[in-house]
Amino acid sequence: MMLAAFNAEPIHELKPRDKSKIESLLAYGDRLLVGLSSGVLRIYRVNELGAKKSVELLREEEKFSKKPVQQLAVVKEANLLVSLSDGSVALHDLQTFALAERLDVTRGATCFAVISSVVKDGETGVPSLVSRLAVGVKKKVLLWTWRDMELEDEVATVGIEAVAKSLTWITGSRLVVGLDPGFVLWQVESRQPTPIFKTGGESSGARFGAVNSSGMGYVAMVSWVPKPMATCLTENQILLAKDVNTLFIDTEGKALEKKQVPWASAPEAVGYSYPYLLALLSSERGTLQVRNPDTLSLLQSISVPGATILHVPQPNISLAHAGKGFLVASDRTIWRMNALPYDEQLHELINQRRFDEAISLLGLLEDTLIDDKQAMIREFKTLKAEDRFHQQQYRLALDLFTDAESPPARVIALYPRSVAGDLTTIHEVSDQSDAEPAAAGHECPHAEDEIASKEAPATPSKGVLSKLRVTASNGLRDPDSTSTRVASPARADSDTAGSRTPSVKPASKPLEGEDLKLAARCLTSFLAQARVKIKKFLSTEGTLKESQISMDPETGRPAFANLLPGSLFDDSSDLSGIDLGSELLKTAQLVDTTLFRAYMLASPSLAGPLFRLDNFCDPDVVRTSLYESDRYCDLIDFLHGKKLHRQALEVLAKFGKGEAEHADVIPENMKGPRRTVAYLKQLPPELVDLIIEFARWPLEEVAELGMEVFVDDSGYSEHLPRDKVLHLLKSMDEDLELKYLEHVTSEWNDQTPEFHQRLVDILIHKLKSQDQQSDTYPDVQIKLEAFLKESQQYNEKATLQQLPTDEPRFYESRAIVFGAMGKHKEALSIYVYSVKDYAKAEEYCNQTFLSQQQQRQQSTDGATINQQPTPVFGNAFASNKKGSQSNVFATLLGLYLKPSSGQEKRWPQALGLLSRHGARLPTSSTLELMPDDLAIADLQSYFIGRKRNVVSITREMEMVKALQGLQQINADRRLLIGPDATVEEGRRGGRDRRIRITEDDHCKLCHKRFGASAVRIYPDDTVVHYGCVGKKPSNIRYGWRRG
Repeated sequence: MMLAAFNAEPIHELKPRDKSKIESLLAYGDRLLVGLSSGVLRIYRVNELGAKKSVELLREEEKFSKKPVQQLAVVKEANLLVSLSDGSVALHDLQTFALAERLDVTRGATCFAVISSVVKDGETGVPSLVSRLAVGVKKKVLLWTWRDMELEDEVATVGIEAVAKSLTWITGSRLVVGLDPGFVLWQVESRQPTPIFKTGGESSGARFGAVNSSGMGYVAMVSWVPKPMATCLTENQILLAKDVNTLFIDTEGKALEKKQVPWASAPEAVGYSYPYLLALLSSERGTLQVRNPDTLSLLQSISVPGATILHVPQPNISLAHAGKGFLVASDRTIWRMNALPYDEQLHELINQRRFDEAISLLGLLEDTLIDDKQAMIREFKTLKAEDRFHQQQYRLALDLFTDAESPPARVIALYPRSVAGDLTTIHEVSDQSDAEPAAAGHECPHAEDEIASKEAPATPSKGVLSKLRVTASNGLRDPDSTSTRVASPARADSDTAGSRTPSVKPASKPLEGEDLKLAARCLTSFLAQARVKIKKFLSTEGTLKESQISMDPETGRPAFANLLPGSLFDDSSDLSGIDLGSELLKTAQLVDTTLFRAYMLASPSLAGPLFRLDNFCDPDVVRTSLYESDRYCDLIDFLHGKKLHRQALEVLAKFGKGEAEHADVIPENMKGPRRTVAYLKQLPPELVDLIIEFARWPLEEVAELGMEVFVDDSGYSEHLPRDKVLHLLKSMDEDLELKYLEHVTSEWNDQTPEFHQRLVDILIHKLKSQDQQSDTYPDVQIKLEAFLKESQQYNEKATLQQLPTDEPRFYESRAIVFGAMGKHKEALSIYVYSVKDYAKAEEYCNQTFLSQQQQRQQSTDGATINQQPTPVFGNAFASNKKGSQSNVFATLLGLYLKPSSGQEKRWPQALGLLSRHGARLPTSSTLELMPDDLAIADLQSYFIGRKRNVVSITREMEMVKALQGLQQINADRRLLIGPDATVEEGRRGGRDRRIRITEDDHCKLCHKRFGASAVRIYPDDTVVHYGCVGKKPSNIRYGWRRG
């Protein structure tokens, strides 16, 4: 079918008795001038469409010319009518048509061309209206110029190599001249014509339009040589035609890379009526072809019997001509070509399934001629993609959908339920209905109604868009339209593998088998790009990234409107009642869910990476699909990504305990509690109740593995609420509780008193409940005693009450607790009288003494340097003042020499203590403990130790004093002469530093001289007034001493 872009309306026909023939036409405004072969000029008024008479004869100039009027034109600004007759050009008054001037220099003229344009003066920039008349006279072109309605005196002339056969203005100052040898371009300013060459330029040596006369006789060559023609198509594209050959050039005369116009024979005339390329074919003598200048496709052939004249009123390439007709004439008839509205033309192209032509034509039209042009282009591309999809060209179709930015919902709806879900527009016929054609035949009308009711959401549209969408969609499903559908060619590439022959109604049957897999694979690339676009506007939480949605000023829609179903914008122009964020979220959910379905169908291995990332997949769809396909690992990953942790843990528990229906298909890595433990370790502390609930069965199965949930250092274990964890472990097993408390107090250094006390209670309880011969008893006892020594957070009194006083195995533990309470005498009594381990008693004293020394040292950190240093071994002559801390060594010595009732004195241990730690014992109290009958020789080691201690303290004080003297000397030296670096550089520093200020020096801040004012000198020798300190500007650079 052909497009009906124009309707041919015969508006005038010469009467039978009129022997004249029509030679030329000129239309301007509502006037039509007709030049006849008899030299008569007739003036008609052209009426609007629908009038009773199309034209009315206003006047007739019988003496206009003695010869046929071959060409007419108008210089409207100069109120002149230009005519070509009897080989010369004449100027007439446009109102009276009287002869104003006959241009004698134009005798022998073959053609002329007129143009008017606005030109700015090169110096002043003032615009002026310039009209030019170019006349081809033999082998030269003459040029007359009117500037602001005044004719210039100079007539420009340029020589050409042959007689001019056609003249065409392509700009206000550039003229294409058609010759038998070819075409030349004349730039008025240069006065030098330039030949026009084919693609490749002058270097190719091929001049376009050159005549090759080899093998032809003279007479044959003269009759055969076709007329060179040219016409402007757009502002920067010109068509040159000679015979059946064509060439497209720009305004510079350079050839454009464009194919030939496929004319079957040489055209009689060519022209351009916005936005179509026109041609009257000479061979058919009466056929007007209308072509798309972009695709060069034939859109319409109009029968105009005997037509030889094509006249398009100026301007023919601008919006001023949009929608207006043109004229075609034969010897006796004039036709007016009335243009149909552009929306109707586009609608007709879509009905004919000529989507490329519709898209191309829409691209040629200006935005002001079409409502929401961009939306219509997207709609046409979408319709083309749908057509290719139904032709099983899936890869091409999905690429077109992507290029058109089609709404995902509309594309997804083309797929069957297995991919599109409830959004599908395909009615899937059941096997039972296939087996019973009669029953299916009764249900068929209802099925069609259902298909129509599930029409895919459309893109945003205006005006004709809705009508185009409905008609095109119906065309895709109309059985009668299959005859116009181009059959898909045989394809051997991977994209078309598995193609099936289209049935009578391909859109009403679901895709199947390999064909469906191929279509699904193509769909994945489209949906992946849609996800990228959605992420620009939607956060991973499902909310818009921008709280304030910016609307397009032209369409009044958000930037992501193309992602939403077109039905949102079809019914209402007011978007205030639409939750755009919610609609975009729905689209994201649809895209991700469909992408998952497509992956599962065509490329199951790609489904896993999808839901391991942030996604909006429908959990029910994904869970059901993965579970039915036995992809349990992917199911767990998906549930974790969607934060459906309870459902994931329930599945893991079911599989880990072996309670699944088909235990044979459960992966090995999901059997047992290990996978559950790994999952629990990834959960945040906020889900502690869920963690505790599902951690119970791993602890019951494999306690050591289950404890990793609470003591692992790689996850969130350290941040879990410890009281809740302890409550769980306490209810299960005391050993698990003990392990957790040990980890909390030692590894995480938790100083909570309740945890420390609970750990002590458990250890004591285990010791009491175990036999001393048990293998684990020594380890527990060592743990208890070590913890009692290290911890300072447990309750000493409560602990002491739990330790039996009559069981030797708890003696040392009680001693440690007494020591923690500061009751050193009670602790030492246990070591001396109960345990009778004098080495431990002495070690206890040593550790306690060092701890006391460290405390005293910390308390004297703020003392001045002149104070006497604390002796390393203590003050041997210090007396026990009231309120001072008791000497633990003196306490132990008292237990040795003044035992309680029932105990004997321990002289050997006492003398050994005196010899090893005598310097740490107070002198007066130590000697008072010595009996009168004790030999002095036995105290020799004690006195030697005391003497050595005094000497050591004296020498230590001398060394400290000497070091302090060196420090004082260095400080004095730096104060007097400055740091060592300053001295090495040869500069004066310290108190020896000198700064010389002269009368020429001035302050850096106030820029005044110093005089006798007080000054401040900075370390880098910068000098300022003392009163200017604190007023340093930002541009001051210290280090410049002089101003």
